[in-house]
Amino acid sequence: MKHLLKLADLSQEEITGILNLADQLKYEKRNRIPHHRLEGKTLGMIFQKSSTRTRVSFEVGMYDLGGSALFLSSRDLQIGRGEPVEDTARVLSRYLDGIMIRTFAQQEVEDLARYGSIPIINGLTDYCHPCQVLADLMTIREHRGAIAGNKLCYIGDGNNMANSLIVGGITMGMTVAVACPKGYTPDKEIMAWAEKTGRFLCTEDVLAAADGADVVYTDVWASMGQEGEAQKRQAVFAGKYQVNAAVMDAAKPDAMVQHCLPAHRGEEITAEVLEAHAAEIFDEAENRLHAQKAVMVLCMEKN
Repeated sequence: MKHLLKLADLSQEEITGILNLADQLKYEKRNRIPHHRLEGKTLGMIFQKSSTRTRVSFEVGMYDLGGSALFLSSRDLQIGRGEPVEDTARVLSRYLDGIMIRTFAQQEVEDLARYGSIPIINGLTDYCHPCQVLADLMTIREHRGAIAGNKLCYIGDGNNMANSLIVGGITMGMTVAVACPKGYTPDKEIMAWAEKTGRFLCTEDVLAAADGADVVYTDVWASMGQEGEAQKRQAVFAGKYQVNAAVMDAAKPDAMVQHCLPAHRGEEITAEVLEAHAAEIFDEAENRLHAQKAVMVLCMEKN
């Protein structure tokens, strides 16, 4: 695997390979078995959007793998002062062994891969969040025993998480139902692709989407960069697009809950549901570390 730009670039077999390696690395870390597979290598971490989980998991992950991670904010790079991304890609390729970038535009990630000569890992864009969904799939497999055959229900904004969950879930054999208000649906091209599979539903009806779900997923109503829309979104989503007791009653009795965090209790999820499913949600958060380590090994070990 050369890069991780978006899940749509990966086959079911490739995703399964990532998850299998992530399981192995998780076992080794928990049993204090050294796995310095990236010894002497350096990952540059470009953050145009800040994050708790992304920064800590990648930095700790590189340490676990025997390498080092270099934090680069937009203030630290000439890219923040107008240097073309193609020039940044060429320069950083001379210094680093890989780049993780968390930014706004998907095209910026694609251009880094096009013009650079080292692996590029998408830590998040407004279009997709592949690292998070790999951790989600890993967690679903841990708790459900398998991924294929399960129904995933996503409730909320049709954002980057919804886009990646649709692609990742369907690719791995799941049925995916998304409940979003009108005007806040996922990417049209992704939905058109998903509809052709016969295993996708997009509706405004939360309970219809949750009906018989094995996995219930939600995210904040206003993502990073949308703070100016928070009040407007509150009016659209509040009281309707929330994971609560009624939603869980519509899902299967043993349904699990996932949230990519941070969670706003009382908004997209009630405190009661979050606490009842905290073990699953924080397993999901932990698995960011293991899934991303697998991605870094597969991208960077032989590069």
